[in-house]
Amino acid sequence: MASTHLIQRGDTLWALARKYGTTIEKFAKVNGISNPNLIIAGRRLKIPGRGGDSFETGNTGNTHNNGGGNAGANLNGYNRSIGNRLVNASRQVAAEMPGSGWCAKGVSTAVSRVLGFYPGGNGNTIDDNLARSPKFKEVHMSLAEALKIPGLILSWDRTSSAAGQKYGHTAITWGDGHTSSSDYVEGNTTNNGRSGLRIFMPV
Repeated sequence: MASTHLIQRGDTLWALARKYGTTIEKFAKVNGISNPNLIIAGRRLKIPGRGGDSFETGNTGNTHNNGGGNAGANLNGYNRSIGNRLVNASRQVAAEMPGSGWCAKGVSTAVSRVLGFYPGGNGNTIDDNLARSPKFKEVHMSLAEALKIPGLILSWDRTSSAAGQKYGHTAITWGDGHTSSSDYVEGNTTNNGRSGLRIFMPV
């Protein structure tokens, strides 16, 4: 996925920040924009959090292997390249989808674009499909640690919403410590109101 955006007539930093899962302030900072209310069509903006065509995190080394700290997880076999590609695909899918209510479709579409494998199911059954796939491995760690690693798939059995009580929720981590996406971007991913978390990494 591209690391820049060509400004079109009608674009606003607010809409672009929402589309790419970032903030107006970060867009303005990385592009040296003094007036966020004024952007010019035809110019190219750098998208915050992207280097080249891959999503970059603060820690680009694979230091999560064998856990450590409070993670207690063994990430041997974790494929960072696929993880980064899953992040980029998930960002794109979230920007394309009409809104919430289709989390499993969003995650499955992103996985399909990267790996040619469509897990299917809903938020609380996609985990069983991932567990059967040789392309993923279940890992055991805290949500806080998982959110620091790009391209992990989160799956909850239940959430607090009416639909979530029946279908659960699923999303792909961005590796920035707080963001995940599926059919929408969730900037502050928590376990609040959610239960039955399972985590899968690409191998």
